[in-house]
Amino acid sequence: MALSAVGTVASGALSGAGGEAGRRVSERLYELLSRGRSGGNSGSGEEGSHRPTLPVTEPEQTAAARQLFELARRSPEFAREVAEWVREAAWLSPRTVPAVAHGASRPQMLPPASAVFTDRAEVLAWLTALLDEEERPPGAPTLAVLTGPGGIGKTAAAVHCATALRERFPDGALFADLKGASAGTALAPSDILARFLERLGVPPAMVPGDEARQRDLYRDCTADRRLIVVLDNAHDDAQVIPLLPASPDCLVLVTSRYRPGSLVAAHGARPYPLGPLSAEDAATLIRRVAGGDRPSAPDAVIRAVADGTGGIPLAVCTTGAGLAVRHHLTWERVAQQLSDRNRGHDQGGTAVRDDTPDGTADPVRLVQDAAYAELTPDCAALYRAIGVWPWPTVTVRCATHAAGVGADEARALLEELARVHLLEEVGEERYRFHDLTRAHAHRLAEAEDGHGRMATAVRRVAVSHLRFAAGADFRVMPLRWRLGPAYRGLTLPEQRDPGDGKRALAELRAERENLAAVIRAAAHHGLHDHVWQLCEAMWGLHLLLGFHAQWIDTHLLGVEAAQRSTEEFGDPRAVGRMWTQLAFGYLGAGRAADAEDALVRARDADRACGHHRGEATAAEALGLLRLKQWEFAAAQRCFEEAQETLSRIGPGQDGWEDVPRATALLTHHIGRAQTRQRQFPSAIARLNDALARFRRLPGGGDTYNAGRVYMSLGDAHLDAGDAEQARVCLDEAVKAMTETGAGLQLADAVEARARCHRLSGRRAEEAEDLRTAAACYEEYENHSGLARVRARLAEAEA
Repeated sequence: MALSAVGTVASGALSGAGGEAGRRVSERLYELLSRGRSGGNSGSGEEGSHRPTLPVTEPEQTAAARQLFELARRSPEFAREVAEWVREAAWLSPRTVPAVAHGASRPQMLPPASAVFTDRAEVLAWLTALLDEEERPPGAPTLAVLTGPGGIGKTAAAVHCATALRERFPDGALFADLKGASAGTALAPSDILARFLERLGVPPAMVPGDEARQRDLYRDCTADRRLIVVLDNAHDDAQVIPLLPASPDCLVLVTSRYRPGSLVAAHGARPYPLGPLSAEDAATLIRRVAGGDRPSAPDAVIRAVADGTGGIPLAVCTTGAGLAVRHHLTWERVAQQLSDRNRGHDQGGTAVRDDTPDGTADPVRLVQDAAYAELTPDCAALYRAIGVWPWPTVTVRCATHAAGVGADEARALLEELARVHLLEEVGEERYRFHDLTRAHAHRLAEAEDGHGRMATAVRRVAVSHLRFAAGADFRVMPLRWRLGPAYRGLTLPEQRDPGDGKRALAELRAERENLAAVIRAAAHHGLHDHVWQLCEAMWGLHLLLGFHAQWIDTHLLGVEAAQRSTEEFGDPRAVGRMWTQLAFGYLGAGRAADAEDALVRARDADRACGHHRGEATAAEALGLLRLKQWEFAAAQRCFEEAQETLSRIGPGQDGWEDVPRATALLTHHIGRAQTRQRQFPSAIARLNDALARFRRLPGGGDTYNAGRVYMSLGDAHLDAGDAEQARVCLDEAVKAMTETGAGLQLADAVEARARCHRLSGRRAEEAEDLRTAAACYEEYENHSGLARVRARLAEAEA
């Protein structure tokens, strides 16, 4: 148990998993190991041979656990403290999240099944037989792979079968589009794991940043569950393997254009090749899509239309949708169009056919050409404009700026494209291309508009998304310093809704994948200033919500873009800024060495261009890294270096307005570092100085950060053995967090105050604070915090 606890705490210390509770448990481990090394003496506070280092590797964690065991063995008092610490650490593990009857722990992620789905009865029968087989690989989930070319209906078949079978899997259904049509669009497993873990009940703050620990946690969360997991559009086996659940009672249904290799050889996957619909089923499907209002036609004509689609469901549905909404089209005319195009010419005799490698006509391309030919010029132009890049989803904002039209016109044209099945509506005013249709639109854009107009469309989309992201980011974290002209002129209303920041963060999260795609598109087209500014505008999103794989990928592009921008007379300060933000991404992913390297590069870049504010930020971030690594004296030196750098900023210089707040933050950090070195008089004096600085800030002071300082003062007094003075400070922290509406921080403050009450023997007050904390954790759906506090409450009330 001790080894598991050490591993949980050490792995979460760098990434910040577990929040303030995780930080406190990490620092308590440091204190226990320090006392063990010094023979039970708390030490002088100087870092030296008796000071432990954060146990990162498995041998280090084993040695730390053994030391705790020896510490407990030789002293009953230490044994009690170690047992209490192990219990506290156990609550930090997401493995303790209860599988309660809660919506987040029984996910229902399947998209709606198609109302016109036709046939594929043999696929459902095959899957049912697999589930009923008595001889299956022990301990492994049932793994089935539907393979076939694009447009063959793999997704529809998978969703239809999963929906039909879901009563056999009472613990829910997970679904993800892996976007694996190409290596360039395929999502990283980490991105999907983070999404799945949240839906399985793991609080976002406790989702690990690195893929290996995400995978381990995912297996823990699925070990005793009966789930359907649909992994749609996989690029290769490596994308799928980390997403396999641990339970043998799960069904994993994968769709892919590529034949599985190691999934079959090493994981017992059973492949099923999906072919075209039969002529009869294709005719049935096209009738259903076209609808009953369309005048009937002879069966032979309808069969001719169906034959022209090749039985490919994407082509069938596109053709049927055109017939449903374009009443001037007759069955006979559509049959003739497809026949002419199949022979290689349109009705005017122009060569149009694009053959497949085996020399036959591509039915999907024929149908797409026919549908495109019926579009109005404005609709056709928008179709080409939104096809210039593989956007994850196409929104009204994206379409408006890609095509250079008004929002109302874009909205109407998107609806028209959806009606003729050239787009699929996947949410309110949110659409998606099938990748074959997007490729068709892209080819037409190249042929009819040229690369110049395509680049212009990407630039307009980048500008609009930068404007949106900067505005939302400013609402999320209005007090932070930032770079880039996108923030000029942004202000907040005097009577701001307290929930506005939370809504802004939700808006950024909804556009997260699109924003990342815009960064890649802008980088591809050499829009260097837009790339790094978009990264800057996503800082609040990533800092608060993580998504570390995307964070690292986009900010690597941001670093390169900032360097190229500087070569082209751009803002030289951007280079250090991107390195600093990239370092936090590495830190969240548990890559401490990469984070340190990035911060050193950031400091050097800012120093080279004389950007004192950026240099101070890089030094501060290095100090925060040292805090997490238990290198408290080194952390203090970094913070003092940052303060000295800030002192060089004079009135009117870059960053001058931010100096008071930045200095207050650094003073707070120094006080925390001194507390951990047990320099309590100095630490308390420094923290009181920080408190005064936050109160003096313009606009009535910074109440939230003043509350954070009160919490640090509470920690310092508690560690110094003065529970009563700690309670006084935590009373003020509770007031501050209540005033600012910081719910989770309020829960942390009252939970810490409950500890003071317990140490002072006030059981009724302890129970009251624990009930308050439980209510906060419940409101914010922090299941692990809620379970931890309820367990303590049961003890307090016993």
